[in-house]
Amino acid sequence: MTLLLQISDPHFGTERPDVVEALLQLAAREQPDLAVLSGDITQRARRSQFAAARAFVDRLGVTPTLVIPGNHDIPLFNLFARVLHPYANHRRVFGADLEPIFESRELLVIGLNTTRRARHTDGEVSTEQIERVARRLERATPLQLRVVVTHHPVASVAAEDTRNLLHGREPAILRWAQAGADLIVGGHIHLPYVLPLASRMDIARPVWAVQAGTAVSTRIRAQISNSVNLIRYDAGDPNGRKAVVARYDYDESGHAFVPVLEHALDLASADEARSPVSARAAGSS
Repeated sequence: MTLLLQISDPHFGTERPDVVEALLQLAAREQPDLAVLSGDITQRARRSQFAAARAFVDRLGVTPTLVIPGNHDIPLFNLFARVLHPYANHRRVFGADLEPIFESRELLVIGLNTTRRARHTDGEVSTEQIERVARRLERATPLQLRVVVTHHPVASVAAEDTRNLLHGREPAILRWAQAGADLIVGGHIHLPYVLPLASRMDIARPVWAVQAGTAVSTRIRAQISNSVNLIRYDAGDPNGRKAVVARYDYDESGHAFVPVLEHALDLASADEARSPVSARAAGSS
């Protein structure tokens, strides 16, 4: 059994100390095998905010941790830094690699940098990134849960979020599905949900968009509590390849993260996972 903790949009600089402590308690209780921080680690990409984020990660006690930047992790007001060294503070704290990869017997997680120094809030995935991720997915084993991490969402449930979707998402979803992706996880819009991409994109194998809310920030949306996702996967499940995404919200009265919603996701079979083909690519209607 593998357990992945998805933490998104903590926006250190706007964090709630009581929620931070509750999240640390959740991690200590559940003991995830990997913590994924899917962008907007800070509010304004300041050194002090990255230092607070680093201290939080160190206290998580989860080894390893996979961290990708979000648009808030690039300086907004310091144009000199934004143009010449947009990721300097992020790299100083979390390392030079903005697109880290984690691999274990049951898990392949590929981080992707969808931020662009020329864009304010929008995210983008390039043709080169799409193909590089696909090639890595194609080398996965049948046992592994294959996860792509982007900060910006690839699908939305609210009409107003269409403008926040990742530029280049359609060819990316199709190519990654063909290469064997199971989940595309992200954040950015502070709204947690799980969506099937196969029916939306005419894909013959199951692929899921998994979005997390803001983990610890005061910048909650539409009265939705601070939240994180715990993703469980058992490569030896006799009932076939499945993943369970459990959403945990912060309970104000109990000062703890509690489970509020669970999604059981059917994944492609081991045979399908080895040689997936999209319906569109195969010429199906």
